Amino acid sequence: MRWLLLGVRAAAALIALVRVARAARREQPLAPAPDARSTPAPSITVIIPARDEAKRIEPCLRAVLGAPGVHEVIVVDDESADATAAIATRLGARVITGRALPSGWVGKPWALQQGLDAATTEWVVTLDADTEPDLALPLALVTRADAGYWDLLSAAARFTCPTPALRWLHPAMLTTLVYRFGPAGARHRPSPSRVLANGQCMAFRRALLIGAGGFRIAGGHLTDDIALARALAARGWNVGIVDATGMISVRMHESAGDAWRNWGRSLPMADVTSVPWRVADLAVIWFAQALPLPRLLLRRFDVLDVLLMAARLGTLAGTAAAYDERSRGGAWWLSPLADVPVAALVSKGALRPGRTWRGRRY
Repeated sequence: MRWLLLGVRAAAALIALVRVARAARREQPLAPAPDARSTPAPSITVIIPARDEAKRIEPCLRAVLGAPGVHEVIVVDDESADATAAIATRLGARVITGRALPSGWVGKPWALQQGLDAATTEWVVTLDADTEPDLALPLALVTRADAGYWDLLSAAARFTCPTPALRWLHPAMLTTLVYRFGPAGARHRPSPSRVLANGQCMAFRRALLIGAGGFRIAGGHLTDDIALARALAARGWNVGIVDATGMISVRMHESAGDAWRNWGRSLPMADVTSVPWRVADLAVIWFAQALPLPRLLLRRFDVLDVLLMAARLGTLAGTAAAYDERSRGGAWWLSPLADVPVAALVSKGALRPGRTWRGRRY
């Protein structure tokens, strides 16, 4: 048993280290598109699905209304009980009153589908209401997608963590993604079943997605962005994710408890990941991320634990750009102490996926 456990630990460590090492070969981070005056700017529709986002949607709207290349901004008001629609209308967005949720659909992909049906331009950029994009983001993302022949390109955002507890917890949660999939923007091309996407910000050609069935192909998934990306990749689409931490930020959560409940629901990706891959992912999270530090503190460590702890600190430093300056500090550096509870959270979600989101039970 001792040698078997050592073999599992070594395999998990090797897998995690290979994935982390992909940071050495990454695409250039997203930057404003060059001024190409001889080439007409593409025509872009920005779609923002919104459900009770009155407190957060204004910065997003102010950034994209009138942005270069943006022809129209559509806000799909998904049965909000607050002033979301009124704020969007006042600022100049085109507001669509979301229709009742059909059977078999989850709220966000249904809202996105309604926006897609109403869009009129060649390109579509989707944004979550809690994002704060740079004015140049939509055009830069579409330009990168067009130049790189990406059929679906999503953008990894910079996180804002307003409380010390969240600054402690959030990096441990983010690291589970790095250990399972590698860093955003890596040039490694995974199999369709391992493709990753960030639904906070995506770009694609409208006609192509409509021809593929639209958001219907991910309509029943709570982890709808990953479901969409993997379904399209399986059909031969070129699907990628780019580091856009210099051009878009997101305040996903207001507290550690909020992140624990809400991001903890989607991090396991149980509804889009096969059982063997879930088991393999949990082994990597536990043996490569969570357990080396406790073994060091209990003085039951070996060379493998020391190597993995060094890699963990390197990963923490490497993901610093994923957080704004205020979100880094003492609590952030102590985030490896949150690895064990986060591993337990991901394990729970992998075994018993949550089915509640934004007040709806699916």
